[in-house]
Amino acid sequence: MRGVAAEMRPLLKLDFPKGMTHIPRDGSGLGTPLGNCPFLLLGLLPVDLSRLTFVEMEPGRRFVEQSPLLSMKSWRHERTITPAAEGATVTDSLEFTPRFAAPIVGFFVTKLFQHRHAMLAKHYR
Repeated sequence: MRGVAAEMRPLLKLDFPKGMTHIPRDGSGLGTPLGNCPFLLLGLLPVDLSRLTFVEMEPGRRFVEQSPLLSMKSWRHERTITPAAEGATVTDSLEFTPRFAAPIVGFFVTKLFQHRHAMLAKHYR
């Protein structure tokens, strides 16, 4: 969860449920919401809410998160980590349907994931 926080800051903060320290790596809880996670713009202003749900998990290699969000009719995020000559390649595949303002929401989701990848590259250089 610290990694997710590092990827998103300072733009967004994802508040995890109280007492939650990690995402289960053993596959327990797949398909069941782990709890409500508000998204806070600049760490302060609530802008969305996720019922964090993983449906597939291959620790250290891949996950699929398919969480109900207030802002989305549907949301599916698949992350794959592939070993590379210098470290690893992180690939995020997204499928989502916003409830409103699809072009604007799509623009911001694209920018958020570009930011997340830039933060990953900065952290692991």
